[in-house]
Amino acid sequence: MRRWSQIALLAGLAIFSTLVVFNNLTDFNSNFQFVRHVLSMDTTLPGNHGIWRALPGHNWHLAFYFFIILWELVTALLLWVGVVQLARAASATSAAYQAARRIPLLALTLSLLMWLVAFLSVGGEWFLMWQSQTWNGQEPAFRMFLIVGIVYLSLLLPDSESL
Repeated sequence: MRRWSQIALLAGLAIFSTLVVFNNLTDFNSNFQFVRHVLSMDTTLPGNHGIWRALPGHNWHLAFYFFIILWELVTALLLWVGVVQLARAASATSAAYQAARRIPLLALTLSLLMWLVAFLSVGGEWFLMWQSQTWNGQEPAFRMFLIVGIVYLSLLLPDSESL
């Protein structure tokens, strides 16, 4: 039962990640505006002494956004590969199931790093996204970091063939 729970949680994240990529590609401008405003720092607090960090150039905005989409795409693909690998190993020995967790753990690590590094650290602290009333994505990023982290920890639980 534990193995199928882990697979189901991983599949849920794979669906979510796939939808994120889909939305970023089919409604490109909506999330691009988020990236543009965060990098431009145009909605941070007045008199902000960190405004020198802003990247107001359109090419910077596109580069960051394409990089985020690529990161999300790779993560989504690895999550789906992980779902398949775990499903194939669901009735295998504990050692085989543990070996099948390598790709899913890599995918989850990439996802955790995206939320922690790209959104919370770079967006939130370097570009001071937390100062914006309109373009502050820290709460959703933290929520996703927490959700992905729970699934990650679930996969790290010791496996036993008797479970």
